[in-house]
Amino acid sequence: MNTDSGDSKMSTRTKRWRDRRADAEKEAVLNPARAKARKRKKRKRMLLITAVILAVIILGVAGGVAAAGIIGRHNLSVQAASPTPTLVTAETAETVLTEEEQLEWQEGWIRYAGSIYEYDNSLLTFLFMGVDKRDETLREVVGATNGGQADALFLMVIDPGDKRVRVIAINRNTMVPIEVYDENGSYVSTVTGQINTQHGFGNGLEQSCEYQVRAVDNLMYNIPIHGYVAVNMAAVRTITDAVGGVDLTVLEDVTTSGDHKLIFKQGDELHMDGETAYRYVTVRDTAVRESANGRLEREKQYLTELIDRIKEQTRSDITTPVKLYNALAEQMVTNITASEVAYLAGMAGNFRFDSGDIYTLEGEYVAAEDNPDSVFDEFYPDEDALQRLIIEVFYKEVHQ
Repeated sequence: MNTDSGDSKMSTRTKRWRDRRADAEKEAVLNPARAKARKRKKRKRMLLITAVILAVIILGVAGGVAAAGIIGRHNLSVQAASPTPTLVTAETAETVLTEEEQLEWQEGWIRYAGSIYEYDNSLLTFLFMGVDKRDETLREVVGATNGGQADALFLMVIDPGDKRVRVIAINRNTMVPIEVYDENGSYVSTVTGQINTQHGFGNGLEQSCEYQVRAVDNLMYNIPIHGYVAVNMAAVRTITDAVGGVDLTVLEDVTTSGDHKLIFKQGDELHMDGETAYRYVTVRDTAVRESANGRLEREKQYLTELIDRIKEQTRSDITTPVKLYNALAEQMVTNITASEVAYLAGMAGNFRFDSGDIYTLEGEYVAAEDNPDSVFDEFYPDEDALQRLIIEVFYKEVHQ
């Protein structure tokens, strides 16, 4: 994987973003007060617009819902038509096509296990990030690495045709090319590092999210990612309390770092409020081997129960999405527009999702104590398994 491949592989959307960023940097130098005021005004405007659209949806104002939904569906469809993944299987590369097959072969097709597949352009993919910031609100930061690490990374894949939601959990220690920036935001180099550190090189808001999206995109063979949502980990308290808590059976003994105090015992059945759930999905004992893997499993478990609670409450109280949005607004950064939210919210109730729809990456975990070249744990994805996963989730078989 090479993140330094130049503008030829950069999406049009990323080019536009970098142009806007250059203009913003220029204004920050020439008129810093105006630049900060513009950022505050833009963020408040987007939050207000999205809240209004959500309110329109929940209150059932048909005209507003239809208009917003049509625009959102169009926007997402256009984005879904972006370039297909750069996945090329070994079988594809080794296949010698006959003259007849060459006439039928389409760009982006791949051959795997004797069958031909193509990327499913109807899918909608979003990156959800849990950032290790404990502040009650997300705010812009300065400095080369102060944006916060994205310790929880989940790709949510929505299939409008099959009415199914699938989630890919990405290990925080997954080793990938990381773009390094200095404190002025200038690109320095690309190094191999844990994927969760990429978020830290931005400003803690949109810039950090764009960096993290690119890192995940490179890992996943450049699948189209249609939007992102980032929340600080303190939001676990907020959303858990907002749905009245979650019921979980503790998956493993959980101890704290330093004093190794036992705070959760495997097998205990607990009703967790916000504070308890926050500790359950964030605490890990760094002295325990592969503790990040155990925490990832707990995050998956929590996510499944949380989604079930939200669906259950929405059936009895249709204003639940608005309440949750308002509760999380100051702890969230997203580039999903108001019209896109309208479209997604309008169809969400008909989709199915359960614990079997959460996938994790297979690979080799190297603990820090076993690696003389690093003081951090490292996870190396199995490329064959990763390709199988991508084909299963993002591709459909071509029937000739």
